[in-house]
Amino acid sequence: MSSKIRSAELMIHYVNPGNQKPLEPISGGLRDPSTGDMFEVVRGIPRFCPADNYSESFGFQWNQFDRTQLDVFSGAKHSQERFYGETGWTPEILDHSAVLEVGSGAGRFSEVFLRTTSGILHSVDYSSAVDANKRNNSLYGDRLRLAQASIYGMPFPDGSFDKVFCLGVLQHTPSFEESVAALIKKTRVGGEIVVDFYPINGWYTKVHSKYILRPITKRLPKSLLLKMIRLNIDWMLFLFDILCFMRLEALTRFIPITDVRNFPRELTDDQRREWAVMDTFDAFSPAYDNPQRIEDVKRMFTKCGCEVIFAGLVKCAGGEATVVRAIKQAC
Repeated sequence: MSSKIRSAELMIHYVNPGNQKPLEPISGGLRDPSTGDMFEVVRGIPRFCPADNYSESFGFQWNQFDRTQLDVFSGAKHSQERFYGETGWTPEILDHSAVLEVGSGAGRFSEVFLRTTSGILHSVDYSSAVDANKRNNSLYGDRLRLAQASIYGMPFPDGSFDKVFCLGVLQHTPSFEESVAALIKKTRVGGEIVVDFYPINGWYTKVHSKYILRPITKRLPKSLLLKMIRLNIDWMLFLFDILCFMRLEALTRFIPITDVRNFPRELTDDQRREWAVMDTFDAFSPAYDNPQRIEDVKRMFTKCGCEVIFAGLVKCAGGEATVVRAIKQAC
């Protein structure tokens, strides 16, 4: 089978998210001929959702820090090691799979996929971060099929994908369980879904500066919140490092800063500072932050007809990630 024929088989065409009907190209967008519904294509990206939505903070964040986490710009292999460590996949498997990424952000994992495989990546994000992803990965051309869409209204036929991954996203959606169901819906029977999420480790999980201050910080104008973080990041980093040196790591949870212990060691001081600003903004700005128990997430997958093949901690670059991998067994 020629590579062109195989590539055509792996390319999943867009449909109307509301009725699963095929779309036709028109000037400036896509149209459902059965209903007349139209979807704009802006800056080369189809848009299947309103521009203003709950993911506003992520659009702001990833257009500000569009290159910070990309391996090709940081000089680290943090994203590549995390992607393959969490999924357990290989480039050879992905070369011959229809793959969907849900929640691409600025494209850190899109870049890993596109650089290390010869496959086609279908990728969606609810925020304007899709523009950052396109800027970062435009050199891969049609191998990146990028769209702005909600996880609850993805523009692909149900049961289309061999592999679906959603990393760093689910805890930031309105309904964790409905989001899991949406991922499974787009997966073929026998296909695999991989997700990670913030875990609930015990009663103390939300005894943390992030959860104490978020009711206020998530309501601040995003530019003001970012400015406040930049103005205070140096003393927070200094205090964090001092507490770790004194083996008082437990107290760092009361400093309004991200946990910087697992940043790539290859980062320069300036890069480490920028990562700290970015991750702190990421912690305090989202509209939703819903950590989960592993057993509850396993139940969500089995309820939707999946066999959970792994549920637990994965050690990779950046420390440990809480991961669930599942195979879709039934529609």
